[in-house]
Amino acid sequence: MWTPDSIKFGAFLAPFHPLDADPALQLRRDIDLMEHLDHLGFEEAWMGEHHSTGAEIVPSPEVFIAAAAERTERIRFGTGVVSLPYHHPLITVDRIMQLDLQTRGRVIFGTGPGKIPLDAHMMGINPSDQRRRQGEALEAILPLLRGETVNMETDWFTLRDARAQLPTYDPAGIEVVTASTISPNGSVLAGTNGLSLLSLAASSPAGFDALDRNWSIYEKVSAEHGHLADRSTWRVVNPMFLAETQADAERAVSRRIQSMAYYANRQNGRYPEWGETPQGVIDHWRHESLGEFGQAIIGTPDQAIAQIERLIEKTGGFGTLLILHVDMANWEDTKRSYELFASEVVPHFRRRNVRRQASLQFAEDNREYLIGNLVGALEKAHTDYYGQPAQTGA
Repeated sequence: MWTPDSIKFGAFLAPFHPLDADPALQLRRDIDLMEHLDHLGFEEAWMGEHHSTGAEIVPSPEVFIAAAAERTERIRFGTGVVSLPYHHPLITVDRIMQLDLQTRGRVIFGTGPGKIPLDAHMMGINPSDQRRRQGEALEAILPLLRGETVNMETDWFTLRDARAQLPTYDPAGIEVVTASTISPNGSVLAGTNGLSLLSLAASSPAGFDALDRNWSIYEKVSAEHGHLADRSTWRVVNPMFLAETQADAERAVSRRIQSMAYYANRQNGRYPEWGETPQGVIDHWRHESLGEFGQAIIGTPDQAIAQIERLIEKTGGFGTLLILHVDMANWEDTKRSYELFASEVVPHFRRRNVRRQASLQFAEDNREYLIGNLVGALEKAHTDYYGQPAQTGA
């Protein structure tokens, strides 16, 4: 039975970075963030795969995760996502299994068809073929992960007596996840193959509206194929940046937030008036969808809590909330945002202070009895020592 206190929390990095800073430093900061998240107790961190358009600067999530895993202790890492049509299935499996062993089972294998049209164009892949190729790749990858031998031939890869020579760290295998946005394609693919579901567009108006509908499709297709649709493995993504006050949050992001709007709008050939000022971008992003980013919480922990509760109400419950991380503030303010989330948002849903609050409530409700007993004990101690009661009053 799903309950709100079972929700886990993490971060999802495409990663989005401004185009006017040093990419070497940006990559180092992303690794620093992994250490910070691990220290704060976040359960997951996801890193995407992209090859073009400038802002998303990690072409190999596996390389990034290998480095981050050496600097962390407990946080799990997801590939967010490996674009399956870009890689031969056997190579994909071998790399993921090596990473699984290196991290001692801390890898989540996130998969998708590939998102950026320019990536596919540079590789000579027709975008209309990508979802078909994703399904074909999974048809080969899943048995390979189980240690089976695969013979398969398509118009873009061949497997002959193919097998993975490494085991998974956990005999139960590696969790495999597929991305879903607004259409039901991801839900159908995940349900057919018994995969976990990752809802990337959960905070966009259209993506939010589709959440419960896509979950219903996922449940139905899973049942038809003999799989269990488990809410604890469902992940939803929402951009958030927190500070002590809304004004502080807006001030922290104001220097760089226009670069993110610039990135999103240039891909669509749009240059709206609201993108001309930081406050215009903040207001638009808060109330509308900023391209693929969806709607953002740029404000306080209370506003983050309200949004998560809204997502819970819409979905009926999910397993992990992933904060879509966008590089739009300085390092100290970025760290503080995650500290506020960990210290104020997480305990609200985990109910970690229920016993503390109950203890104080009991003391308040029984103060006359408790204080009376304390006063009596002190008076008795005074009498026992001095041979007479303590003098009180004037």
